[in-house]
Amino acid sequence: MNTDLKTYKRYAQGRAKKSPVIRDCIWAFCSGGGICVFAQWIKNGLLSGGTEEKTAGMLVSVILIGIASILTAFGVFDKIAKHTGAGTLVPITGFSNGISSSAIDARSEGFVLGVGAKMFQIAGPVILYGLSTGVIYGMIYWIIGL
Repeated sequence: MNTDLKTYKRYAQGRAKKSPVIRDCIWAFCSGGGICVFAQWIKNGLLSGGTEEKTAGMLVSVILIGIASILTAFGVFDKIAKHTGAGTLVPITGFSNGISSSAIDARSEGFVLGVGAKMFQIAGPVILYGLSTGVIYGMIYWIIGL
């Protein structure tokens, strides 16, 4: 069995397209940075219009989530992410895409058992482990502060 696995591994590696890692990292950095620059531009516009700092930050998040959800609904987000890689998936836009795409896929099963039950199928583990890490970090910070 071990020999079959090694043979398959060699076969798969021989057929796999080599990934240009450096180029992919640069694209991810630039696209993620571009999203952040766009968000800052929105925030600066809100602040210059008289919106409070805290409210402007919240509105920027809501606007980015809305844009990513709309792009996901029209199938545009996946095309962008295909070319830009992790840059579009790491910021809040990737989280929005994960929730929106799960909801869109499950809509034929109804609102409760489809959309409601499966909306957080992809994003749920991120929320769970992010929250758990925050609790553990908080406990460590609290113990050190004693």
